[in-house]
Amino acid sequence: LWIFPSLLAAIARVKEKDKGTILQVYASGIRAPELLLGKALAYLLVGESMAVVVMGLGGLIFQLGFAGDPSPLLVGTTLYLAAAVLFGLLLGVRSANQNAAVQGVSLVGFLSALLLSGFIYPLSNIPPPLSLVSALIPARYFIVISRDAFVRGTGWAGVWLDVLMTLALAALLYVVTLRSLGSLQLADGDGGGP
Repeated sequence: LWIFPSLLAAIARVKEKDKGTILQVYASGIRAPELLLGKALAYLLVGESMAVVVMGLGGLIFQLGFAGDPSPLLVGTTLYLAAAVLFGLLLGVRSANQNAAVQGVSLVGFLSALLLSGFIYPLSNIPPPLSLVSALIPARYFIVISRDAFVRGTGWAGVWLDVLMTLALAALLYVVTLRSLGSLQLADGDGGGP
């Protein structure tokens, strides 16, 4: 759920720069927050549909059901996917070409989500400098949220902090992406007119 939405968002954003179609958007009256939210919402919907398919297949194939209240998982999944899409859009804004965007998503996004989230290695085994970096990985919190929804079932009482941290990281990615995107837009009066 992290790699595909962020990869799609990054590639689409770089492709707009390569083809020059983004200049039309920058020259229009669309502000940076509107552009960012419009782009993010499209890929968020793709990610949400992927999440439904993955959870549905988990239920069908492995007979996996919710152990408790599923609402923290629903909220956490949306926030996690928003963070993934915003991460992809940030790399798309910052990348010069599609190869750089794909490598950035693969290297920074996928490897950090895989190795520093507690998915493969317990968080207690991550050495101190990297354990601080792992606090900035949204997958770390989403794994706790999903494990609680399908295994423990404690609900909001057990995962409220993880949902809050996922929200905070998504908000941080939104602000950083918005600033990166806003710096690329044409300022008022730069439209090339007389």
